[in-house]
Amino acid sequence: MEHDGPRLPAPRGPLSRGVDAYLRGAGRLPRPEDVARAEVYGDDLQLALYLCYELHYRGFAGVPPEREWDPDLLRVRAAMEHRFLSALRTDAHVHDSVAEALAGLLVEPVEGTGVTHFLRDEGELWQVREYAAQRSLYHLKEADPHAWVLPRLYGRAKAAMAAVEFDEWGGGRADRVHAVLFADLMTDLGLDTTYGRYLDAASAEALVTVNMMSLFGLHRALRGALVGHFATVEITSSPGSRRLAEAMRRTGAGPAAEHFYDEHVEADAVHEQVVRHDVIGGLLEREPHLAPDVAFGIDATEFVEERFGVRLLTDWRASRSSLREPLAREATHTS
Repeated sequence: MEHDGPRLPAPRGPLSRGVDAYLRGAGRLPRPEDVARAEVYGDDLQLALYLCYELHYRGFAGVPPEREWDPDLLRVRAAMEHRFLSALRTDAHVHDSVAEALAGLLVEPVEGTGVTHFLRDEGELWQVREYAAQRSLYHLKEADPHAWVLPRLYGRAKAAMAAVEFDEWGGGRADRVHAVLFADLMTDLGLDTTYGRYLDAASAEALVTVNMMSLFGLHRALRGALVGHFATVEITSSPGSRRLAEAMRRTGAGPAAEHFYDEHVEADAVHEQVVRHDVIGGLLEREPHLAPDVAFGIDATEFVEERFGVRLLTDWRASRSSLREPLAREATHTS
């Protein structure tokens, strides 16, 4: 039986072409030398990884569900993961302790220069739309990658993590699920809310941010890194969301767009405390040997987000699109 999910995207090189063909039942998997030659943070390897990981979420139209645990595909995925994880451990390592890594997150620079500062101060509506399209790869499944860690936690860490995830999923109310709220934001911006719609358009840097969550979440050995990643997201979300809410208001993005980020300002200010004291605290109380992995997860998250931000700002400041293909000119909300 064919699976009803998003369509497979266009390949971006031999790795993703081979994975795509295999998923369609129309070709062989990539060779080991294809994995070895691919740029680790580039379009081809990152799209191939994304295709593999997406089988654990909603899959793709026409791809049998059994491919999720196909042993040959898993072997290729493992080779790509090894390259990706090795590169992150080499390139992203900054801090040796969790306390040092967290300290850096808790300080807001007086003169910020990141994407949220740009969008708040000078971004235009077309740039807001591009940002939302790229982020939709995660936000339309918001909190799902982090759910993989729940069976790998115990006691206080598990209870606290579940409480934060419950909020992310709307606290039991379908209309308050954050993925639904983001779809409402996209509607305000005249974007297509179909799951996976902007995969073809998304940059390699955007794929890296989502793939890292799946990498950490799907491996029990990386549970500490996943907790570090989650802590980084929650600690930095409230101030960043405040700036994005202001950007939505200034550009006239629409009430649902404003609400999405206003909701995160309040919710994530609370989540930040819970994650630091109970999720990280509870995890390290029980498994102190995971402290280096938690620090690595924090550093890796900042590393990949910085790369994504540089890509966006470089393109936007040159007055060019950050996307691989332009957005359709759907009507957007007007005040």
